[in-house]
Amino acid sequence: MKMKLRIVNCELQMPPKPAAGRPSANSSFEIRHSPFASAFTLIEVLVAVTLLSLIVIALMAVFNGTQTAFRAGVTQTDVLESGRATMDLMAADLRQMSPSNGTNDGAMNFCVTNYVNQLPFYQQLLPSSNVRANVQENFFILSSGNQNGVPTWFGVGYAVVANAPDGSLYSLYRFSANHPMAMAGEPGNLFYVDFQNFLAEPTNASHLMDGVAGLRLHAFDINGALINTNVPGSVMRTNPLPSIPGEAGYVFYSNAVPASVEIEMAAVEDRTLQRAESFGSYQGATNYLSRPDLSGKIHVFRQRVSIPNVDPAAYQ
Repeated sequence: MKMKLRIVNCELQMPPKPAAGRPSANSSFEIRHSPFASAFTLIEVLVAVTLLSLIVIALMAVFNGTQTAFRAGVTQTDVLESGRATMDLMAADLRQMSPSNGTNDGAMNFCVTNYVNQLPFYQQLLPSSNVRANVQENFFILSSGNQNGVPTWFGVGYAVVANAPDGSLYSLYRFSANHPMAMAGEPGNLFYVDFQNFLAEPTNASHLMDGVAGLRLHAFDINGALINTNVPGSVMRTNPLPSIPGEAGYVFYSNAVPASVEIEMAAVEDRTLQRAESFGSYQGATNYLSRPDLSGKIHVFRQRVSIPNVDPAAYQ
């Protein structure tokens, strides 16, 4: 059986052309979304920036607090080291004190005084209502020994200058001199000439440290009692210091020296002292340092020094 294949005319119909920018449903093109179509909104960005800002501010506060504590620790360390070194130096000089034993009668063995026009400044101690008087006293120490085999008198003195010419506040200076014992007028000249010249121009001597807001000395007898009045029948006496209520100066001569001396020194922290010096006037600086909230910025050192060369006969 023969089969006949008949070809029927047909037309290939193409799908209608879609409009520009709008693919039809029958189009074989795949629509892909841009990766930026799902980004953060403006509100989300603002919230994230705000949270990051708060975190940065908190970190900066912690860092600043750490730096402040570190600087305060370094400042206190410097003040404590300088204060201890100065106290050790004064204590060593006091231990060398020795009496003149009437040589050149009137020679001073130990003397405590102050500048008449250098008034103390008072400061309330928080949280109590107590008030501390920061007194700046000067003192002289006589000692004896040999220098290059020659018997020699030695004189050492300390003075606090509240307002130095260079603008520094409460500067502590140290003077030292020596003369052979055979020299005429010795050891009286060490006090009446050398030490008095030092008090007139203390800045020419050795500059120990700044910020010594308080320096006072108290003398004690062989029984450990504070010497605060004239001692009858003795060659030692006390004189009230000018303009300082309740404080007394000391004068020891002949064979008398104190059995012990207590040193009290108040030192101001460096940053607080620099702030006070920036006021440009002594009165402004003193008013600033007198503020009660700065009482913790002034460190007080106290030490009692025994005098080996004390003569008990001077107290009888």
